[in-house]
Amino acid sequence: MIKIEQLSRDRWREQIPVRSQFEYADVNASVEAILKDVLENGDEALKRYNLKFDHAETPELEVSKEEIEAAVSRVDPEFLRVLKEAADHIKSYHEKQVRHDYITHEKDGVVLGQMILPIEKVGIYVPGGTAALPSTLLMNAIPAKLAGVNELVVASPPGNNGTIPDVILAAAYVAGVDHVYRVGGAQAIAALAYGTETIPAVYKIVGPGNIYVSMAKKMVYGKVAIDMIAGPSEVMVVADENANPGWVAADMLSQAEHDKLSMAILVTNSMDVAEKTAKELEKQVELLPRSQIAKASLDNYGRIFVTDSMEGALDVANEIAPEHLEIYTDRPFDYLGMIRNAGSVFLGPYTTEPLGDYLAGPNHVLPTSGTAKFASALSVDDFIKKTQISYFTEDAVCALADDVAVFARQEGLEAHARAALIRKGNLS
Repeated sequence: MIKIEQLSRDRWREQIPVRSQFEYADVNASVEAILKDVLENGDEALKRYNLKFDHAETPELEVSKEEIEAAVSRVDPEFLRVLKEAADHIKSYHEKQVRHDYITHEKDGVVLGQMILPIEKVGIYVPGGTAALPSTLLMNAIPAKLAGVNELVVASPPGNNGTIPDVILAAAYVAGVDHVYRVGGAQAIAALAYGTETIPAVYKIVGPGNIYVSMAKKMVYGKVAIDMIAGPSEVMVVADENANPGWVAADMLSQAEHDKLSMAILVTNSMDVAEKTAKELEKQVELLPRSQIAKASLDNYGRIFVTDSMEGALDVANEIAPEHLEIYTDRPFDYLGMIRNAGSVFLGPYTTEPLGDYLAGPNHVLPTSGTAKFASALSVDDFIKKTQISYFTEDAVCALADDVAVFARQEGLEAHARAALIRKGNLS
């Protein structure tokens, strides 16, 4: 089911799996047509697509506050308690990211600074499909609220009964979302980007989705901002010879069960751990309700690599730049400084990745498909704008006017030069 490969020192880069983030040629035309339809036909198009794709009659696109409150009352009280606990942890972690304005007073009365302003309107896409993910709503909504977003709306696909799962509505309630709309897919992205009779146009769209959602986000970028174009989920476990193979296998399966395209990789310096983990994977996958999905993931994208050292294993991790990286050793902080590329790092044998999905506090919206080489986890920063401030006195601008003119004329921009020199009364 899963391959074990001994990585050679001189050829290991050729042996690791390479995945393009998306194969989207086949879906582009469909997404473009949906975007155009929603732009031209608004709510009517959304209701038509709800019926076509989700088999749902939705005479009202917005979920009323009464519906949300009723959903909260139906949610299992134990889950509601855990949902609120998760929200508290996420808030506690992210509130430390909140930035503040600053002003500096320079010589000659010059004032320079920066204002931190929230993005006023943000839309969160929460996927439906094979699993309802209230955790994803919390991870997107709570940093947005901490940033000060004024209008925060959610779009999520309805079930065939025309309703959104109670757990999603409960998460929206706990996170303080302002409006919830029952619409999914590329059509939801179009509605958030362009606006319809019911759904307001927003300035930024965040949240994961299938390839149609991802390509729609890519196409509307520029009209609105987006967080990232996320691919299938990934986990890499870097484990030493003392690792528990059963625990390693369990962590790999926690990502494999997400999607047939998910990637689960073990890199270890121990052939014994590699072989025992492979056996554990075969045994544990049979116990999962989503075993067929997990098996397909392991068959296509699962790997076990054996290296000659933990340092070599971390070289592989930095090259793949996984979404989730577990450092499974009793002394994980010895290796933390060697990590250059990873979305989120989980240190030590007890820090399982699912802890990060739900309750640890750090965000679980992460860069995938190697983009951790240049991208970061979702944070409060994703929901703010930084606006610069400058104030110059007459003496200060006169002191710099000639130099501004030199620079401007070097670039062939005479009007720039004159705008500076005119304040000095010198247009020579």
